[in-house]
Amino acid sequence: MATSRKRYVIVGNGVAGTTAAEQLRKDDPGCEVHLISEESYPLYNRVALPPFLKGAVSEEKVLMRSVEEHKEKGIELHLETRVSRIDADGRVAFTEDGREFPYDKLLIATGGRANPLKAPGAEGTRYIYHFQTLDDTKEIIARVLESKVAVVVGGSFIAYELVEGFRTRGLETVWLIRGPYFLRRVLDEAGGQLVDTIAREHGVTVLYGQEVKEVKASGGALESIVTTGGETIHADLAGIGLGLTLNTSVLEGTGVTVNKGVITDAFLRTSDPHIYAAGDVAEFYDTVTGNHHTMGTWNNSASQGKQAALNMLGKEEPYVSVPTYTSGLFDSKLAVMGATPEISDEVEGISYLDMEQRTYRRLFFLGSRLVGAVLIGDMSPRRELLKLIREGKPIADRKALLRA
Repeated sequence: MATSRKRYVIVGNGVAGTTAAEQLRKDDPGCEVHLISEESYPLYNRVALPPFLKGAVSEEKVLMRSVEEHKEKGIELHLETRVSRIDADGRVAFTEDGREFPYDKLLIATGGRANPLKAPGAEGTRYIYHFQTLDDTKEIIARVLESKVAVVVGGSFIAYELVEGFRTRGLETVWLIRGPYFLRRVLDEAGGQLVDTIAREHGVTVLYGQEVKEVKASGGALESIVTTGGETIHADLAGIGLGLTLNTSVLEGTGVTVNKGVITDAFLRTSDPHIYAAGDVAEFYDTVTGNHHTMGTWNNSASQGKQAALNMLGKEEPYVSVPTYTSGLFDSKLAVMGATPEISDEVEGISYLDMEQRTYRRLFFLGSRLVGAVLIGDMSPRRELLKLIREGKPIADRKALLRA
């Protein structure tokens, strides 16, 4: 007796959604997969956007898939298409253009949208940019090429990548950070001091404890930024790195449990057994820390997309991973691994700084277990630390491990 052809619908074609689609077709070649996205491009490498901004790679190197490759793999790709409503009872996704996509299993991989600059004069003013998409990056580059001064707002990874990109392109760059130092919930004061030193050595002006009080425009274009500290900074463009709001609205009316992100169990399954979530939007159950949180890294999204697909196919395997994020800091490097205080207030950290060698380490513990780490400069301990985090064995001598 022939079995019915399974129907899978994926909302979002980032690395989580695309990886899931390819895994579904690989393990069930007879299934039907619809990959729906509001973007106008197939999958591209968001990790490559900072090098693209700096001029280190071409646009062609950023693109990872083509429409033709999706066809060859049997994936129905629907670009520039928005899912407006999901009927969870009938298992149908509806799009704004009136189409209906019935599903046996649905994956939400919608990511998030950049938080806007909420300051008087900001809305509608040209040359204020987010740095999230390929189109964002292309617009920034076009403006950079005719600019001299840039302002960056925010204390996030995105903000630092903008700072580095602007300085690499030769712009005078002023960086506004609301907190006392960069990544204040991940680093401590010593780590913040090192990041500050590296930035200033490369010509960045850093202003801490300041936000944007007002945006002044001329002819609808950015003219200057007025800070809460009373400074007026004349600028040709501004880059904004103020975090994300996760795209959960597609699930309104479905009954699926949503918090900051879409709540899932260890199998990336939501409160509806026919709906899964993966990538930035998933507020997943972390088997390492024993709590729910989101994780906005490329490798986490890719591995979640794969695991979600396997579980949609009936594998029933928990998602277990040590998420990592690596970024350049001008002539140095930053790596963040595993759980940090951003994820759980129960995580405790100890740190070590060698300013002369531009080396910093911070290790995070949950009880006696190593659950996370931050490295700046020397990356040589990275592999061993990842191994210890994965093993979850008690650490007897924390300080010895810190300086190992």
